[in-house]
Amino acid sequence: MNGTMGEADSYLEVKKLADDIMAKIKCRPVVGIVCGSGLGELANMVQDDETMAYEEIPGFPVSTVTGHAGKLVFGQLGGKPVVLMKGRVHFYEGISIQKTALPIRVMKLMGVRTLFVTNAAGGLNQSYEIGDLMIIKDHVNMPGFAGMNPLRGQNDERFGPRFPAISKAYTKRLRDHAKHTAKTLGFEGFAIHEGVYCMLAGPSYETVTECKFLNNIGVDVVGMSTCPEVIVAVHCGMEVFGMSLVTNKAVMEYDVEQVANHKEVLEAGVLRSKDVQKLVAAMLETLEI
Repeated sequence: MNGTMGEADSYLEVKKLADDIMAKIKCRPVVGIVCGSGLGELANMVQDDETMAYEEIPGFPVSTVTGHAGKLVFGQLGGKPVVLMKGRVHFYEGISIQKTALPIRVMKLMGVRTLFVTNAAGGLNQSYEIGDLMIIKDHVNMPGFAGMNPLRGQNDERFGPRFPAISKAYTKRLRDHAKHTAKTLGFEGFAIHEGVYCMLAGPSYETVTECKFLNNIGVDVVGMSTCPEVIVAVHCGMEVFGMSLVTNKAVMEYDVEQVANHKEVLEAGVLRSKDVQKLVAAMLETLEI
């Protein structure tokens, strides 16, 4: 298994990867959590934690981006056994689109049934402010329009069907649970929306015209991840909850001084990370799995 080019790893390769990890870990996770840029501090809430660096796992893709520590953290969160990805890998790092979603298949074969994905995203919806949270109800997998789909290649029915439906990827049950939990927590000072996420390949940020185009087709926030993970999770039969933290406002006007930058993304992540942590932990406490 290599970390750059090539198609998806075979079922037996992924199973060996999962078995090798499980042989070194006591925890048996049923929930998987992927932490986006600046949101890795959620791992600090995990109790009875066991940690493995991606570099310690032969064949596992390794994060190279600031804000993505590159560790698997196992333990208890909200009373549920979890495996948490403290940092993800991205297509723009030179990793194949299939390999970016490999950790999700590994999670599935470790026993994970429910996947939480979080990300940092730019706000296209002009009513969104920096620090707002958006529950993802749907996505636009823009790289998929050009054939870059994590399910490309020969399908193995042991993972899932050849043609999975993605129209209900973000389960209504989990979206409703998130909204109810946020209301119970009494979050104040920022809004929680429900909207559409779009993945672009990156690593360059969007042009003004690209932002206008995406906004016109109904996209609320834009980022460079998440869709491959969610597509593979649905293919594997997982229930999915997705949430974006609005870390910057997309530039929607020509000839202005404002530009998007990664430092701004990380700073906003730090600002709201405790709220994200509280929401995810509280959701898990009362979630039926």
